[in-house]
Amino acid sequence: MDADDTDLRRDDLLSALEVIEEQPLAERAAAYAALHDDLARRLESGPRDGVR
Repeated sequence: MDADDTDLRRDDLLSALEVIEEQPLAERAAAYAALHDDLARRLESGPRDGVR
């Protein structure tokens, strides 16, 4: 992953957080839970440096 890709992902995350923050509280909680699940899936599917 290069610096441009990292910047795009950060910008996408910030945009998603802005959208979530504009929602009513109940919807915001569900959106944060969905975002958490998505980020956890990305972390689990990523490369594991030296971990077996």
